Amino acid sequence: MPAVLAVLTAGPLVFHRAVPNSVGRVGSLLETFLPWLGLVIVVLSGLALLRRSAAAVMALLLPTAAWTQLFGGLLLPAEEPGPHDLVVVQHNVSDENTDPAGTARALAGAGPDLIALEELVPPALAVYERTLAPDYPYHAVRGTVGLWSKHPLAGARLLDIKPRDVTEPWARGLRAQVRTPHGEIAAYVAHLPSVRVGAGGLASSRRDESAGLLGRAVAAEPLETVILLGDLNGTVDDRGLAPLTSRMDVPRRGFAFSFPAALPLARIDQVMARSATVTHIRALPATGSDHLPVSARVALR
Repeated sequence: MPAVLAVLTAGPLVFHRAVPNSVGRVGSLLETFLPWLGLVIVVLSGLALLRRSAAAVMALLLPTAAWTQLFGGLLLPAEEPGPHDLVVVQHNVSDENTDPAGTARALAGAGPDLIALEELVPPALAVYERTLAPDYPYHAVRGTVGLWSKHPLAGARLLDIKPRDVTEPWARGLRAQVRTPHGEIAAYVAHLPSVRVGAGGLASSRRDESAGLLGRAVAAEPLETVILLGDLNGTVDDRGLAPLTSRMDVPRRGFAFSFPAALPLARIDQVMARSATVTHIRALPATGSDHLPVSARVALR
């Protein structure tokens, strides 16, 4: 039995792109939790050893190799910082956060160059602005998303990533130029629509549409170097984010599961880059949000 289960575990790892998304977004749902199939491999390995089954051990080589190919690099230790690295922090601070000042201090304490925030609402926005101002004199806010920077900002504008069927006011995208010591980069901050898991599967059509709009905006960006920070409500393995992951570099090391904060199961808070490398990402300690902040190091080329 462990040998059969090992082969069945290898299938979704090797052929997850072949799982159809037409009904209930089953493919995206599988890809959201794909790394957790590693736990299945661990359990099956234990059963194989208990039964002293050579066939099962051999069969387990297939899912183990597939998992290592997909996720093994994320387990490697972080590389040494380079001379052209930027540290960035991404955090959905939650519109129900009762301690915005404490959250702001915690994020600034990580010492990033850039801080991207989502679910900014009054009067909490004023608290973030006041608390972050001493270390981050430059900032831009559009709607409920904002960017704080140690380096000058220019050309901040709203990004239109609103799904067509959303009729209420909805401003959740921002683009700004950051004048770093290593040259100008375009920084994008985005909060894509939420997804829901129910009896019918994964409801992600709004998220997918918004991701497509954001992907087109990145493709049209005239500056060569782009850093995208945001609550994208999807993992980098989820094909719903393909308009972004097909164009941008994703973290090479670190899992940094960020949601839900009480029991993180997936990283839906993302840092991606174009013409730059996201060398490492990690989760930071919990704040007053239902998300964990993530901190990433970006190597500029």
